[in-house]
Amino acid sequence: MSPRKFLVVADDTPEFQAALRFACRRARSTGGHVALLRVIEPEYFEHWSGVREEIERQAREEAEAVLQRSAALVQAETGLPPEFIIKHAENVRTALREVIAGDPAIKILVLAAAVGGRGPGPLVASLAKEGVSWGGRKVPVTLVPGDLTDDEIAELA
Repeated sequence: MSPRKFLVVADDTPEFQAALRFACRRARSTGGHVALLRVIEPEYFEHWSGVREEIERQAREEAEAVLQRSAALVQAETGLPPEFIIKHAENVRTALREVIAGDPAIKILVLAAAVGGRGPGPLVASLAKEGVSWGGRKVPVTLVPGDLTDDEIAELA
């Protein structure tokens, strides 16, 4: 049986760091590891294919750079490098459905709620409204407050 994999959506929100730190702590305390998902949503550019290919190349490089910046934290917290997953999809929810359905080692999805009174965040709101459906798989979602401090995360995880 493979170690449990904690999946975190690596996006540009401030709460991503809280979700990542929590997932790292839980992975370390349970013998699991962390997978980071970066979603590349399509650019609608209908002109020259060379321009479209350049935009896609730049989006891929940016996704890799975001994941590399987070890798040091994951390595330091868990002792293991994270798994990088870069997915082209219409939206994050679609990407999550495909990734979770295709990888039985993913046991927990870790998300953080938005901070500063902005509501729960678009992905959390979508899950609350539409439910959790991952292509027939049942995977628990751990939702952490996006403004948890490192000390609070250490105490909880």
